[in-house]
Amino acid sequence: MTVPLPNKLLLTRGDLPRLGIHISPSTLLRLEAAGKFPKRVRLGEHSVAWVASEIHAYIEALAAAREAGR
Repeated sequence: MTVPLPNKLLLTRGDLPRLGIHISPSTLLRLEAAGKFPKRVRLGEHSVAWVASEIHAYIEALAAAREAGR
């Protein structure tokens, strides 16, 4: 698996399942609002995206929490 460049944006929710993140849209919005998932970046009036490096850091944090819970 290749790691995207730090400034690459994930443009759709369709990118998340390919990274192993299977979260419903409503849960995703709730997690973002609670600060438990990276917030989207507004690209335009009707366009948002996630910064890939923030999504990868989120996944790494989940793995680290799993390891700490042993």
